[in-house]
Amino acid sequence: MATVNPSSGVSRLRVAVPAVATRVASELRLQIAEGALLPGAKLKEEALSEELGVSRNTVREAFAELASERLVVRQPNRGVFVASLEVSDIHDVYAVRRAIEVSAVRGGGSAESIAAVRAAVEEGKRAAAAGDSEGLGSANAHFHGALVAMAGSERLNVIMSQVLAEMRLFFHKASIDGGFYQDYLADNDQICSALEAGDNDLAAERLLSYLARSEEHQAAVHTS
Repeated sequence: MATVNPSSGVSRLRVAVPAVATRVASELRLQIAEGALLPGAKLKEEALSEELGVSRNTVREAFAELASERLVVRQPNRGVFVASLEVSDIHDVYAVRRAIEVSAVRGGGSAESIAAVRAAVEEGKRAAAAGDSEGLGSANAHFHGALVAMAGSERLNVIMSQVLAEMRLFFHKASIDGGFYQDYLADNDQICSALEAGDNDLAAERLLSYLARSEEHQAAVHTS
């Protein structure tokens, strides 16, 4: 929103500061995406208020934002819980992923943004070598977030932050056996290599194949 300085007649831009509740929602969304908050976990209003240094009313507003995204659910007389997504949500989430991830990959990115993709791949390899399943999950989220970030769109990054949280909720059941994320490390590496070689179409084709296999896996896990 623009304002005018009466003494100079110069138009000055007034930048809106994100509401505190939105920042709290972003923090909780990130914790879900990083696997720190698991499906079914109870979110305690008072504890979060103290931990984050905000009012309980602010926490309630953040809960409402996350509930609108279906990341949390409010159960009458019981409280607020991290959501456990349904099988019917899987195709919807993957449709969004194809729309924004594949588009970003086809467009390619700067050397710096592709370097961030490579960094996520290497993070995954280190986690795999250490036998760190949760670290692998976070590295996988960082990889897909870095793919979308190549587009240079803050709006897409915001959308992807929600998708990453939903992905982690889906993947929790599939990753209990410990080998789920490691199965996709080679794919991540190959997609990144194609981007580094400037072959964006090949990278997009590999990603489409990856997403088809991943969706099929998720559907099988959640219907078993």
